[in-house]
Amino acid sequence: MLFRLLLLFTVVPMVELVLLLVLADHTSWYFTVALVLVTGIVGAALARWQGLRCVHRLQQQAAAGQVPADPLMDGLMILVAGALLVTPGVLTDLVGFALLAPPVRGALKRRARRHWELRFRAFHPPGEPPSAAPHPPHDRIIDVPVKDPDEEEQAE
Repeated sequence: MLFRLLLLFTVVPMVELVLLLVLADHTSWYFTVALVLVTGIVGAALARWQGLRCVHRLQQQAAAGQVPADPLMDGLMILVAGALLVTPGVLTDLVGFALLAPPVRGALKRRARRHWELRFRAFHPPGEPPSAAPHPPHDRIIDVPVKDPDEEEQAE
């Protein structure tokens, strides 16, 4: 985990810097700065628009009594996309715009769902639904009489 964070906070910015320098070398500094500003503004606007649509879907599903799992996952990915799009860089912009595309989010949701289903399935014996899993031997029900303090005062 620490290695991944090290990569995220050191290697990714270095790659971004190199890509921006190469882009500026092949075009101009003005174009590169304009590209960073335009992608930030357009990306933030798109993320806001899709985020509001996602909130609306979430409210509709919650009002209908459904668990809004898909809108929550969409919302998380749109939030990450917005953060990537306002971060200066070419690579982060590509990933951010990809996350704003519904087909990409759908593929990522399916992959995440499979991942979590496999992780939760590991806790239960094969062929048994999770609700049929036996209770551990130390899990016993103990009946204890409860005395109401108001009744004790009335009895005295």
